[in-house]
Amino acid sequence: MKPFIFFIGAFALLATAPAHAQTLVDPNKVAPEYREAAEKRRAEQLRQRECALKADLEKILPRDRTAFLNHCLETMAAKQ
Repeated sequence: MKPFIFFIGAFALLATAPAHAQTLVDPNKVAPEYREAAEKRRAEQLRQRECALKADLEKILPRDRTAFLNHCLETMAAKQ
């Protein structure tokens, strides 16, 4: 019975698809009427990635990461 359970568990792990991070929006690949919104979304994604990189470099703990990211994004918005 144990080998059967092991086989089922191994199969379940191998059958799952790997999760990928959200890709950046490409404003050139959307319809012209949605291009402005896509450009804004891409800018927001780049700001979020920059703040996430800062959090990684400063080795922010997971429990403090959300507060750090929110503060970082607010600071970046205030600069603009």
